[in-house]
Amino acid sequence: MEYTGKQIEVLKGLEAVRKRPGMYVGNTAERGLHQLVYEALDNAVDEALAGFAKNICIVLHKDGSCSVQDDGRGIPIDVHAGEKMPAVEVVMTMLHAGGKFGKGGYKVAGGLHGVGISVVNALSEWMVTRVKRDASEYEIKFERGITTRKLHKIGKAAGSGTFQHFKPDTQVFETTSFHWDILQKRVRELAFLNRGLSITLRDERGDEPRERTFKYDGGIVSFVEWLNDKKDPLHPIISTNNERDGVLVEVAMQWTDTYTELLYSFANNINTIEGGMHLIGFRTAVTNAVNSYAKKRGFLKDSDGNLSTDDCMEGLSAVISVKLTDPQFEGQTKTKLGNARVRSIVYALVNERLDFFFEENPRYARAIVDKCMQASRAREAAKKARDLSRRKNALDGSGLPGKLVDCKNQDPSQSEIFLVEGDSAGGTAKGGRDPNTQAILPLRGKILNVEKARLDKVLANEEIRTMITALGTGFGDEFDAHKLRYHKIIIMTDADVDGSHIRTLLLTFFYRQMPQLLDDGNIYIAQPPLYGVRRGKKQWYAFSEAELQSIIGSADGETKEFVVQQYKGLGEMDADQLAETTMEVGNRRLKQITVEDAVEAEQIFTDLMGDKVEPRKQYIFDFARSVKNLDL
Repeated sequence: MEYTGKQIEVLKGLEAVRKRPGMYVGNTAERGLHQLVYEALDNAVDEALAGFAKNICIVLHKDGSCSVQDDGRGIPIDVHAGEKMPAVEVVMTMLHAGGKFGKGGYKVAGGLHGVGISVVNALSEWMVTRVKRDASEYEIKFERGITTRKLHKIGKAAGSGTFQHFKPDTQVFETTSFHWDILQKRVRELAFLNRGLSITLRDERGDEPRERTFKYDGGIVSFVEWLNDKKDPLHPIISTNNERDGVLVEVAMQWTDTYTELLYSFANNINTIEGGMHLIGFRTAVTNAVNSYAKKRGFLKDSDGNLSTDDCMEGLSAVISVKLTDPQFEGQTKTKLGNARVRSIVYALVNERLDFFFEENPRYARAIVDKCMQASRAREAAKKARDLSRRKNALDGSGLPGKLVDCKNQDPSQSEIFLVEGDSAGGTAKGGRDPNTQAILPLRGKILNVEKARLDKVLANEEIRTMITALGTGFGDEFDAHKLRYHKIIIMTDADVDGSHIRTLLLTFFYRQMPQLLDDGNIYIAQPPLYGVRRGKKQWYAFSEAELQSIIGSADGETKEFVVQQYKGLGEMDADQLAETTMEVGNRRLKQITVEDAVEAEQIFTDLMGDKVEPRKQYIFDFARSVKNLDL
């Protein structure tokens, strides 16, 4: 495929990028900062999509800069006819200039908005671009989007490729510190989605550099294998990889004995977290194929009706990846695929593949149908439990659980609820709360581990039903985040092993059954102090061993005058102390719980809360030495 300056089309205007950076990279905080890396990385991956690049290397340098190198064709260096300057300079300094706007440079590309590398250049303190082409290496330098050193040859070179090195501008970004975990998530996704592509991530900033290479010869089949590594699958992975009407469709799927669905969809390597037409086509095809087989084999009678999509999705892990020339993205975050024709293409290919698999593998097909039918029965039982709970609440009058101590404020944005371990601590919290804005819900004992339970069992648990009712959002299909009665849900448990376990069970519940609350940033962890320190009439609180030593160490040899009390439970503090240290807005410390890496989070919850014991033993073996203050 020819790739020269003729393929570079120009849509001018770079000045606006520095004036309104949020329009181009999302914001000037962490999201926008990492978008700079993604823009450079996506260009390198597009070279791999075009069949040229095989290896990519990302390096986080000690000076806060980042470099992305690939072994693709290299950005063209010949003079662009319209702009009278080297094509590489056009690409680097002009907005919407590149080989992805219909002139044949690329058939499929992952650039979401087409703003690309020129935005990275505009928002960097400095940037260096090197290109290897035609047995030579060339270099061009920039500062804040302005060329400071024209393109020049720096020597001979074997092979081809592009090297982009940039330092984010502190005048633009609130933070310029890259996060390994955030970058690792994207790199891992891209390696799974592009079979055989090797992507290395290296961090040179610490005392000990770390490096990891991601390469998966099985592509998205390897992705599903990795997702289900700690689960018990019902059958071998079912996959399809076909092109139809110019759309390349890759799907890999596998049912397991778990109770949650795990679907990841992508369009041109972009994670379509809001779904779209490809996901609709997939879900419809799965539902149709399962119902058709169940009816044909007599497992499901006509009088039974059809299994629902949710029934068919239970325990299913799947990755859906489509690649097309003109993706149309919509939705709030521009990550929902809108091309209508993709729905029917995905539907047809997945339906054909499942029909064939079911006919060729009746034993596995029966196991899948049985799994879906059990899910249907459990869902019906859960509906009855939900209806029973509604009738009971209606008879109670208020509709709110009796042990909830509600706040006076009716504005959810000004209200918060403390989920407190036990009635004793609940009483203390009730005495220390601000009754205008703070509600208290004591929880008795340890709630059900929802990782190991179906929906009907979850709703049969009294503590969980109480919590759902208090929050007001509803549950499952009826969940509505707009009905949330408190915008801060604060988990407040004892600082011991039991407290940690209860906290983990609650987080598992929210992650599995109300994930939008985590996405929206509604879940928090209270941080009660570990120690109370008194000397005379003075009182301090320490939230860690280091803080305790800092307080005691400031006594200049008078340490013996301190009285140190270790708080092992919330009930050991009186209401005023709990309020002052853990509940009052001006004094308290809260940790907001977010999900940076959904795939990694899925693995952790499966390992620690799932049926298999071995992953937990391994986790303890790996991390036991790093545990501090373990109360045995």
